[in-house]
Amino acid sequence: MRDFAVRLASAADISAVDALLARAYPRLLKPDYRPSVLVTALPLISRAQPRLITCGSYFVAEAADGAILGAGGWTPRSRASDIGNVRHLVTDDRHLRRGIARAILEVSHEQAVAQGVKLMNCDATITAEPFYTAMGYERSGEIAIALRPGIVFPAVRMIRRMS
Repeated sequence: MRDFAVRLASAADISAVDALLARAYPRLLKPDYRPSVLVTALPLISRAQPRLITCGSYFVAEAADGAILGAGGWTPRSRASDIGNVRHLVTDDRHLRRGIARAILEVSHEQAVAQGVKLMNCDATITAEPFYTAMGYERSGEIAIALRPGIVFPAVRMIRRMS
């Protein structure tokens, strides 16, 4: 039995998701990324995106006491597309291996399939590749995400056919 609930995120969650990303990403990514990459990338990737959080397909995992333990979601590639993209999935580093990210991704998959998505893309961190593999994603290849001019973040493109 889970000790958290997954619900649709709202504007009221922006500061909590921002704090979660700022706390968890440095700790989670440190084993797989060089310090020179993290020092430039973390300020850009560990910030909540208000438009994403309020888009209607972004979720939070909330503990009984109201603490946000995880967040993430998906967006369609374009309005008329049957391709979706996993977006900004994170689990509090103090609450790993409790099914939080899995639960958020499953809810995201259910919503995406209900909206006609047949393929999900994910630009995963190197750290998260094993998780996405366990969730049925296949590695498509290594990519470099341009965060800003001169700042790139190594990642892994992963895909999953939805049924």
